[in-house]
Amino acid sequence: MSKQRTVSFPTAELLEAVGELPKNLKPVIWDLESDPDSPLEDIDITIFPYMADPAFLKNVRKAPNVKIVQTQTTGYDGMIDMIGDRADICTAAGVHAAATAEIALGLAIASLRGFPTSVRDQDNNRWNPIQWPGLADRTVGLVGVGGIGEAIRKRLEPFEVNLLRFGSTARTDEHGQVYGTDQLLQMAGQIEVLILIVPLNASTRHLVNAELLAQLPDGATVVNVARGPVVDTDALVAEVASGRLNVSSDVFDPEPLPADHPLWQYPNALITPHNGGNTKAFFPRMVSLLKRQLQAWSAGQDGENLVHRA
Repeated sequence: MSKQRTVSFPTAELLEAVGELPKNLKPVIWDLESDPDSPLEDIDITIFPYMADPAFLKNVRKAPNVKIVQTQTTGYDGMIDMIGDRADICTAAGVHAAATAEIALGLAIASLRGFPTSVRDQDNNRWNPIQWPGLADRTVGLVGVGGIGEAIRKRLEPFEVNLLRFGSTARTDEHGQVYGTDQLLQMAGQIEVLILIVPLNASTRHLVNAELLAQLPDGATVVNVARGPVVDTDALVAEVASGRLNVSSDVFDPEPLPADHPLWQYPNALITPHNGGNTKAFFPRMVSLLKRQLQAWSAGQDGENLVHRA
C-alpha cells in the first residue's frame, strides 16, 4: 500500500455508491464549484463531475497538489491544456461505449426511416406513408475504430450494411480493412451514411469540411457522436439548408446549440442534446470503473485509461 492520499468525489451520491475506500485513501466531496470540507492543498486525486461546465473544471488548478485527474467522459479534449503537466489524466473509456453506440445507430435509423417526419405528422394527425432509404444495403462510413467505434461496428453487423471503416492510419485488423482518414475524401462519394466517432484533436478538427461534404452523394446523412468541431458547422448548415444532405447529430459546435441557430429549423436535421453516454447504464458502469481505479491508486498503480502522464 502506498502513502495516505485524499480523493475528491464530485457528489456524495457517487461516493456512497463506491462504498468504503482502501485504508490509505481518504474521501472528500468537491464539486469544483464550492469549497471542499478539507483544505484544497490536501487533495491528491480529483474525480471530475460528469458533463460539467469547462469553466468550473478549471477550478482543479486551485488544488495545487492534485496528481491524478479522473474524468467521467471518454473524451478529454482541452483537458491537457487546462490541467498542464502536473497531473495524470485517466478517462472513463469503455463506460459510455454501449450507450454511445446505441445513439449512433438510433440517430442513423431515425433519419433513414423518417422518424422526425412521422413525429411531426403525428402532431398534425396526418397519415403520410413515404418510402425512406432505410439502413439495409446502405454504404456506411464509420470514422473511428476505437472502443466506441468497435461497439458501433458490432451493432451495425445485423443491419446488412456495406461498411467502410476509417482510422488514423490504414491497416488490416481482425475485422478486415481499415482505411486511413486521409482516404476519406476520395471515398466520400460512396458513403451514404457517415458516422463520426473520433477524438477531437488537431488532426480531426473540421475533418468533415466543405470539400468532404460536397463529395458525399445527394441524400447522404451525417451522424456525429464524436465532438461538434469534428464537423465544420457552417459548411454543414449550407448543405442541410439546401436539402442535399441530412444531419442526425448528438454533438454540435457551438454547444449547447443556441436557440436561434439555423439547424433547429430544418426538417432534415435531427438534434439530440449531447446525450450519447447519458443513460441509466452510465452510473453503475462508472462506479465499477472507480472501484477498480481506487484499488489501483491505493497500490500506487496508474489504473485504467491513462491518456496523459504528468
